Amino acid sequence: MTQTSPAPAAAGATPEPPRFTHREIMVTMSGLVIAMLLAMLDNMIVAPALPTIVGDLGGLKHLAWVTTGYILASTVATPIWGKLGDLLGRRITFITSIAIFLIGSALCGLSQNMGELIGFRALQGLGAGGLMVGVMAVLAEIVPPRDRSKYQGVMMAVMPVAMIGGPLAGGFITDNLNWRWAFYVNLPLGVVALFVCWFVLAKLPRRTAARVRIDWTGAALLSVWITTLVLITSWGGSEYDWDSAMILGLAAVTVVVFAAFVLVERRAAEPIMPLSVFADRNFSLAGALSFIVGFAMFGGITLLPQFQQYVQGSSATNSGLLLMPMMLAAMVLSLAGGTYISKTGRYRILPIAGTALMAVGLALFATMGPDTTRFTTGLFMVVLGLGMGCLMQTTMLIAQNSAPLRDIGAATGAATFLRNMGGSLGVSLLGTLYASTLTDSFTSAAGSAAGAADAGSSVSGMTPQALRALPEAVQHAFAQAVSDGVDTAFAWGAGAAAAGIVIALFVRQVPLRGFTGTDAKKTEAAEATAGTGTAVAAPAAAAE
Repeated sequence: MTQTSPAPAAAGATPEPPRFTHREIMVTMSGLVIAMLLAMLDNMIVAPALPTIVGDLGGLKHLAWVTTGYILASTVATPIWGKLGDLLGRRITFITSIAIFLIGSALCGLSQNMGELIGFRALQGLGAGGLMVGVMAVLAEIVPPRDRSKYQGVMMAVMPVAMIGGPLAGGFITDNLNWRWAFYVNLPLGVVALFVCWFVLAKLPRRTAARVRIDWTGAALLSVWITTLVLITSWGGSEYDWDSAMILGLAAVTVVVFAAFVLVERRAAEPIMPLSVFADRNFSLAGALSFIVGFAMFGGITLLPQFQQYVQGSSATNSGLLLMPMMLAAMVLSLAGGTYISKTGRYRILPIAGTALMAVGLALFATMGPDTTRFTTGLFMVVLGLGMGCLMQTTMLIAQNSAPLRDIGAATGAATFLRNMGGSLGVSLLGTLYASTLTDSFTSAAGSAAGAADAGSSVSGMTPQALRALPEAVQHAFAQAVSDGVDTAFAWGAGAAAAGIVIALFVRQVPLRGFTGTDAKKTEAAEATAGTGTAVAAPAAAAE
């Protein structure tokens, strides 16, 4: 990659990031890939070990908080880490987040009871919140948007490793070692990431202490309203009824604190989440797409193992392997999309195609039944995976290209936060729809099956192993109920993805930073000719 000498920055302007050669970028990415693998692999490895962990430490009623504590802390920390990177420098904040994640991992492995484990998982989540946003923000600082897509495409290769390798590794560790190694396994990977990032990120610019003014009030308010919102999505419909005093009270707190947060951020000198970035049309649209992607994708993916295990008879470990068609399709199209953007500088078609493919894929999943074969399910996964491949990196690229360089960390954190919140709401709301439909369908079907009502276990306590020990009539009734629940949830997910198509149509083709002046003029002329809207200069393009 040819690098040019930057022009002298104007007085008071945000300095341009240093230029990195292709070799330096690839060396840096070695540390970033390991850090991303840590963030994505952790929950995948821990999930198969949870039944053993609960049996060893006791406290089955607190099982959900082992995951909720991690997700809550990670979601709260994501935008804060992004802004701290803008203020203090990318290198120190990224390395600190890795260190906190590793300390949390080690303490999780040393836990002696469920209370300690939940607390240490929250600490681990605080570090994890800085890993994903740190990876994307560092990449944004060392690679201009014109070239960034092909490197982000390489990052997508981590997803299949985590989605497929995580459950396999977690199952092997639980069966052959000790559940504590599900946490200790992070330590050697993390040490390598620390070592690599300490040296390869030394070239990144450092911020002077005089510029650092941390918006602690904004950070506190952000933490409160995100926490209450996540609690609503985690508890609503499961721990408490949606119209209960607890959920309504949390909703009231969320609204009031969110309003206070907006007022504080408007006046803060260095807001933890600059609201100005939302004034850019493309950034707001990319954020909305990120939310919808998280809602439809994570909400849907969470339910696929339910269908695979209860209806198609797959084991927990094999259900991870059966996700391979979706992951491979996402990786291939992400790499192809990155190459396309790097060569042409054009990206507008990808979110449109991605949301359309995602809507079709989810709609196909809504047609599944007890007779649907694994091959057919695999074909549906390919369609959904192609949609994911179009969207995962493109929405982040649009968001980063729409924000000033000085706010790139906060913008990355905001986009990541919106995707996480979409995923949290998707898992909760689609999961509630699934559980409600399953319960109603099974109750109705079991009433007509001879002796089924007496022989069947409660829906909430049903496991794949327990189901296979029940009479055939009950197995058939439960499989049909699971199919009904999954179909309902995927139909709603398809509706959310269809709304994303409408949003994607309003995305404008804005020149990517890193274009030459001639390239930018060609892009604007092409947009005018195509009648898709007038392209405007990207924010902070003059600095490039």
